Amino acid sequence: MESDRISCLPDHIIDQILSHLPIKEAGRTSVLSHIWRNKWSTLPDLMFDRQCVPAATSEDPSVSKIKFLRIIDDVLLLHSGPINKVQISAGYDLIDMNSVADIDRWILHLTKSLHRLELYWCSLKPPTTFEGFRNLKSLHLEQVAYLDGFTQINIHAPNIKCVQIIGKFEGISFDNTPQLAKYLFADVVPVKLPTPCINLTTLQISINFNNLKEISAVLCLLNSSPNLQRFGIYARLEEHADHLSPVSYCWEDIFSEPVMPLKLQRVKIEDISGTKCELDFIRFILLYSPVLEKMTVKPVLNVTSKLMTELIRFRRVSGQVEVIYHVKDSS
Repeated sequence: MESDRISCLPDHIIDQILSHLPIKEAGRTSVLSHIWRNKWSTLPDLMFDRQCVPAATSEDPSVSKIKFLRIIDDVLLLHSGPINKVQISAGYDLIDMNSVADIDRWILHLTKSLHRLELYWCSLKPPTTFEGFRNLKSLHLEQVAYLDGFTQINIHAPNIKCVQIIGKFEGISFDNTPQLAKYLFADVVPVKLPTPCINLTTLQISINFNNLKEISAVLCLLNSSPNLQRFGIYARLEEHADHLSPVSYCWEDIFSEPVMPLKLQRVKIEDISGTKCELDFIRFILLYSPVLEKMTVKPVLNVTSKLMTELIRFRRVSGQVEVIYHVKDSS
């Protein structure tokens, strides 16, 4: 009798197969053989998205929402192994303001073992009894709305290594994050770093160079990251931004005061248009980065050669730095 090839697969191969299936389909593999039975319930990474609820044109949207929430409840209830990652990505037709209680319940269930959390396009209101994820190492929040008017995020996570936040918040502060090694922000910048980010080596950030608060926040980040080596900046132009007045303009004061040398090795600045604020920031990086090896500048379209001329004139404290000027292709 020919052996059951499916049952003879090594455990790590089965885990790899299941990890590429939607969670609903992974659950159906239990019927393949006794080896596969309930194997899905030990998957460490869980991803819930629209594939959990196949589109049905005749189905009431509220029914799809109930099914989606029930699938998440059932999977978390039946899961028997450690959970390293949970990703929930769905539109407001599947998760909306009325799903707050469900999200609260999932958070409490995952508090002890969760290592990585990703939330996309949803509303969130942590319960008053929530004490955080003690083992969390990676956090990604994208367009997450906080109820009750919360606009400030305070991250207290001794084991966290990576933070990525995309959305509208007034500010982010870090408290007790000694393991933090990488973070990315868009539409928001941190305003307070009470504890230096000793392990941070890579930073990517999107800022409006015409906003004094954002410039100050970036300088705070640089001063709080003594081992930062790679720095990516994306210039963000806002039509209704408040331009800096000569009185509030801070760069001359910065250049006139002692500054701790930076350990930056590679810097990439994109989408600049050659404004004085942008050029002064580049001048600051070149002036206080003695070990800088490479700076790449990618301006927006239709920027004249005057920008390149200004870059060539800037003093560079690093004798080995290479400044590369990339002109975007209009085609």
